[in-house]
Amino acid sequence: MRKSKDEYSIQTVVNAIRVLEQFRNDVELGVTELSRRLGLHKNNVFRLLATLEQQGYIEQCCDSELYRLGVRTLELGQSFARSRDLLGRARPILDELCRKTRESTHLGVLRDWEVVHLGGERTERAVMSSLRVGRRLPVHATALGKALLGCGSEGLRQEFDREMAAGRRLDRLTENTITDPHKLFEHLRAVAVCGYALDLGECEEGLSCAAAPVLDGDGKVVAALSVSGPSFRLDENRLLGEIVPLLTQASERLSRGLGHLA
Repeated sequence: MRKSKDEYSIQTVVNAIRVLEQFRNDVELGVTELSRRLGLHKNNVFRLLATLEQQGYIEQCCDSELYRLGVRTLELGQSFARSRDLLGRARPILDELCRKTRESTHLGVLRDWEVVHLGGERTERAVMSSLRVGRRLPVHATALGKALLGCGSEGLRQEFDREMAAGRRLDRLTENTITDPHKLFEHLRAVAVCGYALDLGECEEGLSCAAAPVLDGDGKVVAALSVSGPSFRLDENRLLGEIVPLLTQASERLSRGLGHLA
């Protein structure tokens, strides 16, 4: 009888990975904070950090003595990106869309009811939205998430509905975030009809965004493209009149590259 893979798990390796994951949304962290978050003794955390630092996956800041991700994590991430056809095909399209709109662009996918930002291009304008590459954000509060969910399969939305029925909460990130499940599903139906989604300060105050789905050869939504920027520049009129047409053209182009025939 074959053993479960869980029986081969090495706890020290698991804890080292847990340490790295704590830097997903924090640039720098100290031993005390990591110890608190992970529920590990400070000595254990220090030894894990020392090992990761020796291998180049963690580095210590000279000024603050806090820790941050090392260059080896970037190299590993770039290696992952190169191996993925989706991101490889998306890069020139993200770049062109960024140049045409003069706003930041992103490629996102759906993972565990969160949007994972796989890639992006940042405009060089004085006031701009920051890149979110590597970040995860709630599906209900982002244009990318709503495009992925709204334009996805009926089965996907039914699964999300079951999550809501089981007690999943829609966290409020701003006063504009949709937190009522019934309103969200009504909104998603509209997204499915028009083929794009907007975020008007729902994820972050003062930030607007539009997103459109990317389909593969089987017609399945596998990702979404977005354009984002400050709300004073990206009001609803500009989003609908200028950004959405360019965005949908870009998403259709990427979809064709993945084998989708409209």
